[in-house]
Amino acid sequence: MRTSTGQVLAGVVVLVLATGAASGPSGERSPRDGDSRFGPRVWDVLAQCESGGDWARDSGNGYYGGLQFSVRTWESHGGERFAPLPHLARREDQIAVARAVRDDRGGYGAWPRCSRKLGLPR
Repeated sequence: MRTSTGQVLAGVVVLVLATGAASGPSGERSPRDGDSRFGPRVWDVLAQCESGGDWARDSGNGYYGGLQFSVRTWESHGGERFAPLPHLARREDQIAVARAVRDDRGGYGAWPRCSRKLGLPR
């Protein structure tokens, strides 16, 4: 089999572009975002379930933002670098923290009701 490093790299680039796993300038995509049937929309679908898609939601129950973070989870996963509370952060920043939570916990189990309802890996 004749392959060169250039051919392998070209194949990887094509694969990444074809699956949409490349990260754009906005940082909205992550390779793991495609690990569900929703692809990179997973965070919007999850936010729709958690907060009706309201990224600025203060539920009054100790959970905040589109993905309904507790303050403890927000702080322990670096959210304070974006805003003091999740609902004050931009959508993209909430997603960045959500990715850290998902990666730390090995799935979407931090959102138990919605991950179960949506069939996301827990």
